[in-house]
Amino acid sequence: MSATSRAPRHPPYNDRILRATMSKLEDLADRVERLVLRHEELKRTNTLLQQQVDALGSERDSLRSRLSAARARIDVLLERLPSGHAE
Repeated sequence: MSATSRAPRHPPYNDRILRATMSKLEDLADRVERLVLRHEELKRTNTLLQQQVDALGSERDSLRSRLSAARARIDVLLERLPSGHAE
C-alpha cells in the first residue's frame, strides 16, 4: 500500500479539528484587528493629550513671566513709598 493510496483514518475527526482551529484563528484575527484599532485610537488620544500638555506648559511659562514682571513693578512701587520715619 503506497502513501498516496491511504485514506485518512478519521476524516470527521480531522474536519472537526480543522474547523475548530479555523474558528480559533478567525477569533484571534478579529482580536488582533480590534487591538490594532484600539492602539491607533490610543495613539491619537496620546497625541492630543501631548498637545494639551505643551499648550499648558507654554501658558504656565507665560504666567510665571507675568508674575515676575508684576513682582518687579510692586518692588519699585514699594521703594518709592516714604518710610515710616519722620525726619
